[in-house]
Amino acid sequence: EGVDSPATLPPATGFLPPAFGPAELFGGQFRRLVADIVARLKSGERVVAVTSQAPRLQELVEEALRNDPTPNPQLPTPNAPRLQELVEEALRDDPTPNPQPPTPNFTTIHGALEAGWRLPSLGLTLYTDSEIFGVRQRRPLSARRSRSRSVEDRAAFLRGLKVGDHVVHIEHGIAVYEGMIRRVVGEIEREYLVLRYAAGDKIYVPVDQVDRVARYIGAGDTAPTLTRLGTQDWERAKRKARAAVQDLAQDLLALYAQRQTKRGHAFLPDNEWQRELEGSFPYIETDDQLRALTEVKADMEHDVPMDRLICGDVGFGKTEVALRAAFKAVQDGKQVAILVPTTVLAQQHFDTFTRRMAAFPVVVEMLSRFRSAKEQDAILKDLARGRIDIIIGTHRILSKDVSFKDLGLVVVDEEQRFGVRHKERLKQLRAEVDVLTLTATPIPRTLHMAMAGIRDLSVIDTPPEDRVPIKTYVLPYDESLIREAILRELEREGQIYFVHNRVQSIYHVANHLRNIVPEANVGVGHGQLAERELEKVMLDFFEGRHDVLVCTTIIESGLDVPNSNTIIIDDATNYGLAQLYQLRGRVGRSANRAYAYLFYKRDRSMTEEAQQRLEAIQEATELGAGFRVAMRDLEIRGAGNLLGAEQSGHIAAVGFDLYSRLLEQAVGQLKQRVDQESGVRSRESGGGGTSPAPGSRLPASDSRLPTPDSRLPTPIINEKVLVSPLVTLDLPMTAYLPTDYIPDDTVRLGVYQRMVAAEQLDEVRALRQELQDRFGDPPLPAMHLLTWLHIKALALQAGVNSVTTTGEEFIIRLPILETQARERLRRRYGRDAGVKVGPQFIRLDRRSLGEGWSDKVMGVLEVLAA
Repeated sequence: EGVDSPATLPPATGFLPPAFGPAELFGGQFRRLVADIVARLKSGERVVAVTSQAPRLQELVEEALRNDPTPNPQLPTPNAPRLQELVEEALRDDPTPNPQPPTPNFTTIHGALEAGWRLPSLGLTLYTDSEIFGVRQRRPLSARRSRSRSVEDRAAFLRGLKVGDHVVHIEHGIAVYEGMIRRVVGEIEREYLVLRYAAGDKIYVPVDQVDRVARYIGAGDTAPTLTRLGTQDWERAKRKARAAVQDLAQDLLALYAQRQTKRGHAFLPDNEWQRELEGSFPYIETDDQLRALTEVKADMEHDVPMDRLICGDVGFGKTEVALRAAFKAVQDGKQVAILVPTTVLAQQHFDTFTRRMAAFPVVVEMLSRFRSAKEQDAILKDLARGRIDIIIGTHRILSKDVSFKDLGLVVVDEEQRFGVRHKERLKQLRAEVDVLTLTATPIPRTLHMAMAGIRDLSVIDTPPEDRVPIKTYVLPYDESLIREAILRELEREGQIYFVHNRVQSIYHVANHLRNIVPEANVGVGHGQLAERELEKVMLDFFEGRHDVLVCTTIIESGLDVPNSNTIIIDDATNYGLAQLYQLRGRVGRSANRAYAYLFYKRDRSMTEEAQQRLEAIQEATELGAGFRVAMRDLEIRGAGNLLGAEQSGHIAAVGFDLYSRLLEQAVGQLKQRVDQESGVRSRESGGGGTSPAPGSRLPASDSRLPTPDSRLPTPIINEKVLVSPLVTLDLPMTAYLPTDYIPDDTVRLGVYQRMVAAEQLDEVRALRQELQDRFGDPPLPAMHLLTWLHIKALALQAGVNSVTTTGEEFIIRLPILETQARERLRRRYGRDAGVKVGPQFIRLDRRSLGEGWSDKVMGVLEVLAA
């Protein structure tokens, strides 16, 4: 009594009522977000968005409102003036430029907040990146390539492993994989890989040692000889391979050392224009895109010339990374060369760069056969005088008559499409300026060099929002199916590529298609057309004037026509696997389901290799399969031409994966030596350097560093570090993934690989969450396996050698128990009779621990790791 009820309280003046509620989550679905904002504005509410994508969101909402005939009323609330005053005050205090938006009741602010909310009583909603994207948009803190990424890359060698495949065990040699079984050893049940060697001998490999096994890839298609256990055959093969990689590593490091002695331009950090350009990107960047961009920028801001390879699936956003890198270079007054394999792709990149940079004083030009001789002469003069910032073109850019006033960055799209002479020129450039290479399916040499550490590698394997896999069919040639496929695409107002790679018969095929599908408008495009004619054909197709484009592989690289969602490939047996994958990637670049039809001749016998290629492309249907396709291509063709004939025998003897690991270690050791002697810390270690004065250069060579004629000390190759860091765990627990939990052997093996690669606690937690999401609540053996991983991660963090069970004790062994760690243990367990501390060990009484032994073991490890 005497206390006002809420209904009788006078309206607050200048204060917000406490009736807050959570804002809706959109998980990166921009279209749904925009529809929600428009609906709220139409109902008279106010919306504020604090986001890293402020300009783009403002643009999308304004466009949606322009297309909506319903007027947008003002907010009918007495607190509206005060709310507007608060928003304007916040905008005045915010250092980031945020001009007053023209859309009534809708405000965007470029920034970051933890979470949004709704205030229904005021008709106000606040959205942040937490609601828009599902998580706050955070850029990776470091450009260093994580070791787990390397492990994931290498895991591609086991993906899709089938019973009967040849494998290599790093310690025991070449065997045949016979599947997975569970065995009970010492009352403990675990799962094992069964490997069969010569004379029928078998080895059972615990799943926690799966990183010691790789699929065998030899120098050709000859089946390998199985290793005889109990002999020195395998050791002899490895010794020879070690000697070979040591020689090869010396040669590879000459180029790396030359690059390290140079001092290029250290680009400045991002400025406001850079942020504006990136904010205008019409899509949501994936985490992989952001990671790759951060790595590229870190390389550019370092004073050693960049040499980074970006491996990303077709349509996954490599071009956007290159565009932002190019813009960054231009901000420092440097020129950029974009090198592409085809004139059609040059035109498309030119259109993209011109459109994206139209709001900025950046001059973009194109040098290709789409330009007349007179136009080319004018472009060359402007380029030499520095009037052109970005030049896009084919190998014409590498000609001797092309000169730059101040070249700072070269972007190479699909380097494997260029000839030997052009690659030699690119090799020279790598020692002088920053080089960024883009590829959708790395050829084995490129892939190997990246893995071996000579070039830095960024992988973009996360698909864009709404992207769906391409339906792929491998079929004998059938005209009725071709007609059906074309008509089905026309019914949804889409377009079709028909790939026929013989110019002499391409017009005959086009006329035949016109007879089969008279409803379709058919155009023809190939590389032998006159420049203007080819340009017109491609433009007509892009703008929808042709329904079907009969073409050669000129469309293979980078062509982006979002409305084209069906591709038909004639005589598909004549293409390589990487080429088929690239061609298929021309479709499926929107939210619509895409279809790929690969036809082969009914009356022609197919080689085993061609059959393997078609099977591989049909299997690689999931989004982001480009890396796996490269591995499969390597397996089909063999690795014999990877590093020359002189290395083929060694690759055949030990398999490509072990050979690569040996080479990677040898290169890594020499690379570290080069970095130390040059005084330049490796970019992988995240180190920086002192930038030179503008325009300055260090001498071209340094007698202390290796050249092709000098030698570094022979690296010492230690097999123990070719696999995950070794922590010996012998724990009394039944730990495995039951077959009734994950029935598919291939999927289960893949999960085991991920588990072996997990070395940090956050990775273990992420795996547990993934198991829960994908397969449901983990059963007891799987929970034991997660506990085992938790103990391993803590042991690695603490520098522990082993955690073992002997009789009635757990023994934790270390190289040495430091005084500080000993003191921490004494403070926590000083009165615990079950814990005994020695100079290099800790003993835990197993009897006193009972069923809760794992908590005690983890507690001790946490103290050691502190």
